Amino acid sequence: MDSSSTPEIVPVPLRASSNGRVSAKSWKHLKSATVRSLVSAGRKSKSWDDRMEKAKKAMSIKKLEKELKDEKQAELTRRKEITLERRKAAEERRRLEEEKAKMSARKAARLRRKAGRSKKING
Repeated sequence: MDSSSTPEIVPVPLRASSNGRVSAKSWKHLKSATVRSLVSAGRKSKSWDDRMEKAKKAMSIKKLEKELKDEKQAELTRRKEITLERRKAAEERRRLEEEKAKMSARKAARLRRKAGRSKKING
């Protein structure tokens, strides 16, 4: 067998593609695959750096808001503590006054009883 006797292999197109054909219906546009994406168009167009910059800004704003909120909460807590301390002190003062009054009454009663026992008064 000669090498010259083998015929050349020519590829045969299997089917006509839409790229090669031209529609005779000029009012119809060519169909294309549906693009399905949950990402919004505005987000697709932005670059990664832009998105990262925006995220950094948002994080810094959140951090600042958190700091302000914590500061406000600390101030509220401090004021509550001061009020609580004042109430405790007032309660303690009131309790001591009551105790003092009670002790004073007991002392006066004791003195009256003692005075009644003396020979000079009872005679």
